Amino acid sequence: QVQLAESGGGSVEAGTSLTLSCAASQYRVGDYCMGWFRQAPGKAREGIASSDRDGRTNYADSVKGRFSISKDVAKNILYLKMTSLKSEDTGVYYCAAVEAYWCGGGWSGTGRYDYWGQGTQVTVSS
Repeated sequence: QVQLAESGGGSVEAGTSLTLSCAASQYRVGDYCMGWFRQAPGKAREGIASSDRDGRTNYADSVKGRFSISKDVAKNILYLKMTSLKSEDTGVYYCAAVEAYWCGGGWSGTGRYDYWGQGTQVTVSS
């Protein structure tokens, strides 16, 4: 079965950078659509970035220009590089996957994805 495992979260100060990793098993990250989501305390889970089979990416306005999603096909890992972190970036970050080539217009919706990791906590202090 498909398994996703996030890592790289932690507590950092505002303005710094952090890179999250999502290791996949029984799933080829280079072949399909994957996404990153986050859930702040008391809020719904929101899509923040996605990457298609061909590397085409989408970003939420709140992270555009600061976050970057990428795939290492050889290592079968999805990354989320986060820079210029803000306190409002605090939350649990999840990677998500679906066995479809393209993420499409619904890339930021939780219903688009079939597989989820357990999440990793990111806390940004100002």
